[in-house]
Amino acid sequence: MEDFNIDDIEIVIADSSHEKYVDTILDTIRDAARRRGTGIAERTHEYVVTKMREGKAVLALYGDRFVGFSYIETWGNKHYVTTSGLIVHPDFQGHGIARRIKDHTFTLARVRWPHAKIFSLTSGDAVMKMNTDLGYVPVSFNQLTDDDAFWAGCKGCINNGILELKERRFCICTGMLYDPDKHRGEPTSLEVFKKIMKALVLRGLE
Repeated sequence: MEDFNIDDIEIVIADSSHEKYVDTILDTIRDAARRRGTGIAERTHEYVVTKMREGKAVLALYGDRFVGFSYIETWGNKHYVTTSGLIVHPDFQGHGIARRIKDHTFTLARVRWPHAKIFSLTSGDAVMKMNTDLGYVPVSFNQLTDDDAFWAGCKGCINNGILELKERRFCICTGMLYDPDKHRGEPTSLEVFKKIMKALVLRGLE
């Protein structure tokens, strides 16, 4: 696309007013998976809209243009949290936007569920690097949630047969876990923290 000012890209906690971007988000996620030749856990339009309404989705925008997205889900009676679906539109890749989105979802998860373990399933090197920088460590799947609802989301992935064959012990993706009990006192980005707290207070979600 044409040149753009990276400083004009805004990262926001999505709400119901952003539903108009959902189909573009889902198409972008599918296209990225096809290019990488990897599987994805399919999400419906209604699922993503629900995450937006619940204050569990982060959206990157350049004016009215979709730039990137990620969402949060809680599992096991909120003892576990995932940050998932991280995607940046091809027109905006290579500018550190994925890291900015990841910082927002990670901080949002820590603020809203401070005692929850945060985990990720990924096959992408870039996401693994971001997770590692934030304090995640690779783990076997038995250290992740045993909530059947989470694992049901993998049924839409082309690699689900491997997951079932291995009895949910491992798959193509790498499991990564952030345990807050092992990172006490470590600050998140103060700027991102203040922005998220302000947004949560305005929406009554603090």
